[in-house]
Amino acid sequence: MLPEQFFAALAAKANARVAMGRDVINLGQGNPDLPTPAPIVQSLQRAAENPTYHKYPPFRGFPFLKEAVAKRYLEDYGVELDPEKEVAILFGGKTGLVEISQCLLNPGDVCLVPDPGYPDYWSGVAMAEAKMVYMPLQAANQFLPDYSKLDPESLQQAKLMFLNYPNNPTSAIATPAFYEETVAFAREHGIVVASDFAYGAIGFDGQRPVSYLETPGAKEVGVEFYTLSKTYNMAGWRVGFALGNHHVVEMLNLIQDHYYCSLFGGIQEAAAEALTGPQNSVAELLAVYERRRDALFGALDRIGWQADKPAGSFFCWLPVPQGYTSMSFANLVLEKADVVVAPGTGFGAGGEGYVRLGLLASEERLVEAAERIGRLNLF
Repeated sequence: MLPEQFFAALAAKANARVAMGRDVINLGQGNPDLPTPAPIVQSLQRAAENPTYHKYPPFRGFPFLKEAVAKRYLEDYGVELDPEKEVAILFGGKTGLVEISQCLLNPGDVCLVPDPGYPDYWSGVAMAEAKMVYMPLQAANQFLPDYSKLDPESLQQAKLMFLNYPNNPTSAIATPAFYEETVAFAREHGIVVASDFAYGAIGFDGQRPVSYLETPGAKEVGVEFYTLSKTYNMAGWRVGFALGNHHVVEMLNLIQDHYYCSLFGGIQEAAAEALTGPQNSVAELLAVYERRRDALFGALDRIGWQADKPAGSFFCWLPVPQGYTSMSFANLVLEKADVVVAPGTGFGAGGEGYVRLGLLASEERLVEAAERIGRLNLF
């Protein structure tokens, strides 16, 4: 049985409030609010007139797009990728995150998933009729899993594990030492690592997030999922990649041969423009999110809501006030302040005691949201 789609249910709650005529500030979802940079849009406009793209594209995508993402990884992370064997083009990163479970897991196999974590990891595991074993992410360990505390019996059955840094929902970032430990752990137990690098471009205070693939031996035991959604505000374009281990990449390509006939060629051309063109828009976007973060946390400090600033991603992971659960607090601020936040339990039982806010509104609206919550006198 498939799990309920958490974000669909959250959107429905927010939309019901808007339908009542309320001025709702929705900070509960992860949908980028700024437009795609103009050069990328213009590239699509030109490409749409190319009759070459009015036909079915190659099943596994145009070589120029695979070469473009390989070039970006080499420039940004020093990682060399074979565009033909180590790159799969995906209909958005989410698609690959679901498909990899279908490729690697048989009924009854174990998948290690972060708790709290992105709910769509669970969807692929459910479709494969496999089992999930949770890896707790706790503040005391910088929201990194502690492999030494995992059940040895579960590790014997585990075939796949999901990691996600910069992390959704906790906003934590990973260290090179953690990824070195991960590669050794995966090799020891015969586990494939699926690194979800959706927020890879978003690190604050001068910290550049580390790619899993930068780690020696990473490609031997895993793949990384990369997407243009957050880096270039291209969420609606549905362009993602699986990068790394050539066996896993081939499996993903094969399953997609049966599902799809690749992306519209004009979108592939525009995606290549995003990856190979000037990257100043990425730096500008990061500066916007950092200003928003600082404005929000200044307002949170004024109302007495104490929390650590996010190190990466465009999310804030905030503890709920005493006497409330994640859900009761989220319901209260929606009903009394017209502010949507995502209850931490939507990301797993380990999210109890927290809510997630997205930096996906203007500085003014973020400050207003904090002030509305402050008027409830909960802190």
